[in-house]
Amino acid sequence: MSDKINILIVEDEIKVAETIKSYLEKEGFNASFAILGSAAVNILNEKTFNVIILDLMLPDISGEEICKMVRKTSDVPIIVLTAKSSEDSKVNVLNTGADDYLIKPVSPRELVARVKAVLRRAGLFSENSAVPYNDGLSIDFASRTVKKNDIEITLTPNEYKLLKFLAQNAGRYFSREDLIEGAIGAKYDGYDRAVDSHIKNLRQKIEDNPKSPKYIVTQYGVGYKFAGTKI
Repeated sequence: MSDKINILIVEDEIKVAETIKSYLEKEGFNASFAILGSAAVNILNEKTFNVIILDLMLPDISGEEICKMVRKTSDVPIIVLTAKSSEDSKVNVLNTGADDYLIKPVSPRELVARVKAVLRRAGLFSENSAVPYNDGLSIDFASRTVKKNDIEITLTPNEYKLLKFLAQNAGRYFSREDLIEGAIGAKYDGYDRAVDSHIKNLRQKIEDNPKSPKYIVTQYGVGYKFAGTKI
């Protein structure tokens, strides 16, 4: 269900907005951002979003004013980002119509968890069902379960990390270095060529014909990508 969920980030610090966007997209959400309150208002008038992540300190229109404007016409979940940590400030944030808030600096992982929580409360999100792909593959990202033709496949931790990362970024090629950093983790102490071995073993487990893969394909000199399609 998460591939249908649109999230708007209203944040004037571009690096912060890009980081949040990246984390949300890794979880399969559609995310976009605006760095000005006025731009956010225009976007909200043109497109429907399922969650709004709203910084209070914007250079033109305050987050409080945007929150009040949104609440006049919509009950979309709003998560506020604020630098103010006093009890009065927290109460005021909630009184403007926000559903949740986080104190800056924000942990992107916690923010993603808060997004999922408000979506679950709204009945818009569930991590309890597997994502089905073509030719019998399914991945349950919540339980870390992978099946082929309804038969569970046992993957090593690194094989699962690679499959998850590639599937959640389907259609994009990644080099070995990209996969080490984005999937396995920067603390990985193996050689980058070891990624090839993990991919080879993964193909043996999920592909009908590992020599002619349908899910994890290679472009020489570029890298690997997930070519499976959701059904």
